[in-house]
Amino acid sequence: MGLNLSNEQIGQEWGLNKDDAQRMTSPLRMGIVAVQAEPTLSGEVECDEVSVVAGHKGHPEAVKKGRQGRRRRLKGARGRGTLEKEKPPIFGMLQRGGEVMVRMLANVQQPTLKPLILGIIAPGTTVYTDEYDIYARLPEWGYGHKTVCHSRGEYARDEDGDGFHEVHVNTMEGFWSLLRSWLRPHRGLSQEKLPLYLGFFQFVHNARIRGKGLLKPLLHALLA
Repeated sequence: MGLNLSNEQIGQEWGLNKDDAQRMTSPLRMGIVAVQAEPTLSGEVECDEVSVVAGHKGHPEAVKKGRQGRRRRLKGARGRGTLEKEKPPIFGMLQRGGEVMVRMLANVQQPTLKPLILGIIAPGTTVYTDEYDIYARLPEWGYGHKTVCHSRGEYARDEDGDGFHEVHVNTMEGFWSLLRSWLRPHRGLSQEKLPLYLGFFQFVHNARIRGKGLLKPLLHALLA
């Protein structure tokens, strides 16, 4: 059984109902999320945000009253993502050459981000972001801050003249591509379940092991 199969695929492999497969996999994801220690990121850290479409599948009580049911795939609202728009934002912090931390948030406003950043990124760290103004107060919070301006077509910049374009958030952008691929088999994820999948993928990424070799750190984390 693969670690990223949908519950329906697992059920087909094992001859189970997909609901039974979910009852097997949910405790695994919950256990991994519960035992993960919060990383401390330092040195050079990239921060970025992305939105995914996630409604309230399986939780009809959370759906706004009066909203018509959807007959087709859920489409996200325009603009910046929020939980209310059923397009929750995911915020990521990645230490170059180190670990990553991802969280689903209600929004990506400064009051929401500040405690998360202060709790994860060590003071004095150089933080790389795009030009989004939510990051404007990073120097006030005790960090070095370098930005690239995506709206002007700038994606990397050599600021110190050594020929290496060190100012970028391309590592984080690459992580988002991996995350989207990871989430793709799990169609129709709800906001209630999304944090479990994010936490599990964070564990897989930080373990830096793929294939069957991942089972050892997985079991160690659950049984330690």
